[in-house]
Amino acid sequence: MTNKETLQRHLLQLDNRGYKAYKDIQGNYDFSEFTLIIDYVQGDPFASPSKFRVIVPPNIAQIPREHFNSRSREIALRDYLTRQFDQAAHSISSKRGTGKSGMIAVTRFGQEVLERTSAFIISSNTSDIEDLGGVEVRFAVGLPAGGRSILGRQAAEMLCEDIPQIVRKSLKYANLNAGECRRHVETVEDADWLREQLAEKGLVAFVANGSILPRRTGVDNSPLLNNAVAFQSPPSLKVKFNCPNRGLISGMGIPAGITLIVGGGYHGKSTLLRAIELGVYNRIPGDGREFVVTNPAAVKIRAEDGRSVAGVDISPFINHLPQGRDTAQFYTENASGSTSQAANIIEALEVGKMPVLLVDEDTAATNFMIRDRRMQELIAKDKEPITPFIDKVRLLYADYGVSTILVMGGSGDYFEVADTVISMDNFQAYNVTEKAKEIAKNYSISRAAEGGKFFGEITQRVPIPASLDPSRGRRDVRVKVRDVDELAFGTEDIDLGAVEQIVDSGQLRAIAAAMVYAKQQYMDGKRTLSEIIDLVMADIEAQGMDILSSFPEGDFAMFRRFELAAAINRLRSLSVVAKMTVDG
Repeated sequence: MTNKETLQRHLLQLDNRGYKAYKDIQGNYDFSEFTLIIDYVQGDPFASPSKFRVIVPPNIAQIPREHFNSRSREIALRDYLTRQFDQAAHSISSKRGTGKSGMIAVTRFGQEVLERTSAFIISSNTSDIEDLGGVEVRFAVGLPAGGRSILGRQAAEMLCEDIPQIVRKSLKYANLNAGECRRHVETVEDADWLREQLAEKGLVAFVANGSILPRRTGVDNSPLLNNAVAFQSPPSLKVKFNCPNRGLISGMGIPAGITLIVGGGYHGKSTLLRAIELGVYNRIPGDGREFVVTNPAAVKIRAEDGRSVAGVDISPFINHLPQGRDTAQFYTENASGSTSQAANIIEALEVGKMPVLLVDEDTAATNFMIRDRRMQELIAKDKEPITPFIDKVRLLYADYGVSTILVMGGSGDYFEVADTVISMDNFQAYNVTEKAKEIAKNYSISRAAEGGKFFGEITQRVPIPASLDPSRGRRDVRVKVRDVDELAFGTEDIDLGAVEQIVDSGQLRAIAAAMVYAKQQYMDGKRTLSEIIDLVMADIEAQGMDILSSFPEGDFAMFRRFELAAAINRLRSLSVVAKMTVDG
């Protein structure tokens, strides 16, 4: 292995040469306190930046084992170190030339604490430092250029002066804020612990007292600080937990079953549901929703006009379409609001383990949600293909154990099927279940139930391998991510704008790689989509996200099985066959 001085001399010798000559620096370099690894060098200053890694051994990083002695703590610590590296890089690195010249950056991140491939903890194998950990960080570098010529002196400053400063500032525990690091780790550990307690308490979600749920703007996910109302639980829904680190915490527990969130416009109904929806993820300290936790299998469901649907059995909701169209294996290139919402529910049930459904009337199809008594009188059931959600929601819970949390401000018909009714008034929650039941009793709607005795069967589907093709032109694999809502897969663009629980572009990059991995490893025309996803997720659990790439990728973030399925299901070329049915 060559050293820092050799790299420095080499960079100075490359000054003013063509940009492609940078390829010569690829390799490993000993910087005394850490190893610098240059895995990939960009061929052009305007191309994707070069890929670097630093490995800081335990005797230098000296991270106390207590910060990574559990899976939860390790993921939190990796997130914290990624953020520290990012802060240091922004304060030290500067623009040096054309294109991306001078850039030193780790992956992008938001308020969520996700498992990422940007940082890893290295355990010591030496007895005298066995309680200390080292760290590996993966990052991108824009090697300096003037036009398309190498700026060797600036490159030497960047790699041999800036990077060591960033490492010292962000990856040596002695230079970190120990209290801040501990708080980051303990906050995530407590949130994970709370999430694990939900099922035992018969809950699907918990919202801690004092939480700040409103966000600053629709595009800024940081907490609203001015005039924000801190959340307080209704006394009748209040539950308490004794967390491992922060101790006693109290808040609102949302029980399993059917829960309505009601209230006037702009009083916080959707804000509460959005916090619950993202409660499947942990958040950084100071987010305001650190202790809003949700069953990890909670899935947001909405109408999605225009999406494609491939062979989904939507017959529990929709039957007897005009012209005899089959709904047991429903295909369309352009789904309506009702058919897309039905497909979204069935697809979640197909791959999920007793998921919790989250629905907001603002993004739902009206004709899918309700059919009132007057409409039943006007349009007979044999003329209406849609069985509304109101007539299936209790059967879904009875047959499959699937709970639903539903924002519903426009129809009191749902009072009859609800177990819990929470009213939001000026961002404060009130338990109005008894009042809602009394109203339902006193003002009978006399509508006929149309859902039958059972919810219906969930049909498993087998993807046809040839229908997932990541190639384009001469490239066997061509995938590209655009923010969190669009994925280019081969020759197709997958629109994921309505899949609201993808919160990080790194998740989408990992999903794209997982789709390719699934196609190459497990799609054989016999396995069901659910079985394929089980195998992919098991491989990641056992070996980490690095199995998804032949290259040390620093921009992956962990995703859920539901979002992987959502991406596959929205591939317009997808073709499937029915495999089996699972009885409720």
